[in-house]
Order: sequence, then structure tokens, then C-alpha cells
Amino acid sequence: MINALAVMLVLGCAMGLILYLASTAFHVEVDERLEKTTAMLPGYNCGSCGYPGCSGLASALINKETDTVNCRPCKKEQRDAIVEYLNNTPDAEGNTLKVKSI
Repeated sequence: MINALAVMLVLGCAMGLILYLASTAFHVEVDERLEKTTAMLPGYNCGSCGYPGCSGLASALINKETDTVNCRPCKKEQRDAIVEYLNNTPDAEGNTLKVKSI
């Protein structure tokens, strides 16, 4: 019985160490502008912009696939706030985006 407990303890520690090493080796930095831009959009996920939901539009803006905040359900003030945020907030490398509103 003690041998079984010792083996399980050693296996648990080994697996925990492997998971820790994997999480540090494969860690991906997320652009904080993506989360903030997604939060600034209305969250209807209607697809009227041509992207699959609000997170799709935010991702397209951050990845420079589009340069227009073409969210139709957004009020003009919301779109202008998103444009101002993206035009003035640099990424980790110091680059800003040049986007415009519809």
C-alpha cells in the first residue's frame, strides 16, 4: 500500500512538473488591445460587419485585415472611441494602427 502511494506521489509530481514546463514553454502573449476593443464593441455578434462576431472584427482590426470600424449596431460615439483607442494605443513594439470609422 505504501509503495502504491509513493509511486502515485512521484507520478503526480512528475506530471505537475511537465505541465508547468509546457505552460511556460508554450505561453502565448495576447495583445491587450484585442480584449479592450472586443469589450468596446456592442457584443451583439450579428455579423453585419462581415466578420464572425465582435471578436472577429476586433481581431481583424488588430491584425490589420481591415482599417474600418464598420460595426453597424455601434453608435457613432462608440465607433469614434474605438478609432481613438486604436490610433493612440501602441502594441508591445510601439506601433499604432490607423483605423477609421464608417
